Amino acid sequence: MSITLETEHSIKKKYPKRHNHYGFRDFFQFDPDKGTIVDWNGSQNILTTEDFIVGLVEGLQEEVGDASAATMYTIGCEWGTKDAFFFEKWFEKEFDRNVRQTNLMFLLETWWWPFTAQGWGRWEVDMGDRKQGFMFINIFDSAVARTLGDVGKPVCYLYAGLFAGFFTELVKKQLSCIEIQCYSMGETYCKFLLGGQDRIDAAAFWMNEGATARDIEKRLRAGDILR
Repeated sequence: MSITLETEHSIKKKYPKRHNHYGFRDFFQFDPDKGTIVDWNGSQNILTTEDFIVGLVEGLQEEVGDASAATMYTIGCEWGTKDAFFFEKWFEKEFDRNVRQTNLMFLLETWWWPFTAQGWGRWEVDMGDRKQGFMFINIFDSAVARTLGDVGKPVCYLYAGLFAGFFTELVKKQLSCIEIQCYSMGETYCKFLLGGQDRIDAAAFWMNEGATARDIEKRLRAGDILR
């Protein structure tokens, strides 16, 4: 887990334009005297156990009940929005180019790499339907779903909010996100739908009617929406 507190990374300070910083000991800088962990981009990281995630989820459920999902989503949105600004700043500083003038897949892979390094899982972005106004994101080894296990329902609301917040800021257009397949439902990976609210509402309705992720993909690609 990272906190956006800009702190100078000693190796990056020495090699500010270096890009091959993907080794664990290069990406993270540990200072045992200060008790800090700073990553390559200047975020201060903290180590948490799976008990922390369980406590966060169960604590919210106890405090706000069914609204806990919406609360986690909102937290994710705020996180994603703030991280978009932070990402744009360090990306342009490291690569000497504007995020708007960069190949989109390179941009997205560069954004997600720190999350993978921090333990949030690997991802796969499917932009084949982008011109239709939506896209799919797969997360492998979700920190939340892996921790909670098979509970028979989607649990990665934090991720959904993160994607909604980040991409909304990136494209300057209001987007929403919903998890349509989850490791905690017995699946092998988590799948998210990102798009306008009309498509998210449609996907939520179909899920409540028992539709699978594959069903939702087919209906969206066929142009089905709620009337």
